[in-house]
Amino acid sequence: MIRFTNVSMRYEANIEALRRINLFIEQGAMVYVTGRSGAGKSTLLRLIALIERHTEGQVIVNGQNLERVSGRRIPLYRRNIGFTFQDHRLLRDRTVFDNVALPLVVAGYRYQEIRKRTQASLDKVGLLKKARFLPMQLSGGEQQRVGIARAVVNRPALLLADEPTGNLDPALALEIMQLFEQFNQVGVTVLIASHDIDILRKMKKKIITLREGRLLDNTAQTPEDHDDGNDQEQGA
Repeated sequence: MIRFTNVSMRYEANIEALRRINLFIEQGAMVYVTGRSGAGKSTLLRLIALIERHTEGQVIVNGQNLERVSGRRIPLYRRNIGFTFQDHRLLRDRTVFDNVALPLVVAGYRYQEIRKRTQASLDKVGLLKKARFLPMQLSGGEQQRVGIARAVVNRPALLLADEPTGNLDPALALEIMQLFEQFNQVGVTVLIASHDIDILRKMKKKIITLREGRLLDNTAQTPEDHDDGNDQEQGA
C-alpha cells in the first residue's frame, strides 16, 4: 500500500525533516507514527497526501510512484485518501452537513448521492442529529468527529490523521482512536501521527517512531527506549 525507499525531505535553509526513510505499510493495516515535536511525523503524512513532495528517494502509494503524479492529477489522486487535521479546518460559516459534503461537491457528485453519503458519514461518527449545526456550536470532540466524517465521506482506501487527539482530554481521545479503529476494521488503511504514547499503547497496534527525521527500530514501547534503526526498512 505505502512504500518509502530512502526518502528524504529538505526544506529551505537546508532543514532536513526526514532522512533516508525506508518503510512499508501493507494494505488494511492500522499504524501509529509517534515521536516528539519536530520529529517529522506531519511531514511523513503530508508526503503521502502529496501536500508536499519529497526531495530524495521514492514514495509508492497504492502502486503509484508519486514522482509521476503531475500537479493537475493530484486532486484525482487524493480522492482515495482521507486526511484529518488537529485543528479540524472546518468552514465556520457552513453547516456540519455542508462541511462533510464538500469533498463530494468538489468531485461533482449528484445531490442525491451527496446527501446519502454525507448522512451515512455523519451517522457513523454519531453526529447525524447535528447536521444543521454550525461548527462553533459543537464541542472540540464533536468538531474532530466532523473532520473525520469529511475525511471518510468519499470512502477512501487510505485514511491519514495528523495529531487528531492533540486538543482532547484522555476520554475523548480514546473515543476518537476507537472510531479510527472501526474504519480500519472494514478494510481502510489507517495511518495516525500522534505524540501521545500512552493512548497509543492502549490501542495495541503497530507503532513506528521518528526521531529527528530518522525512523527508529521499534522494538520497545516508548520512543525513549529505542536505538537508532540504521535506516533499515520497517514493515507494518
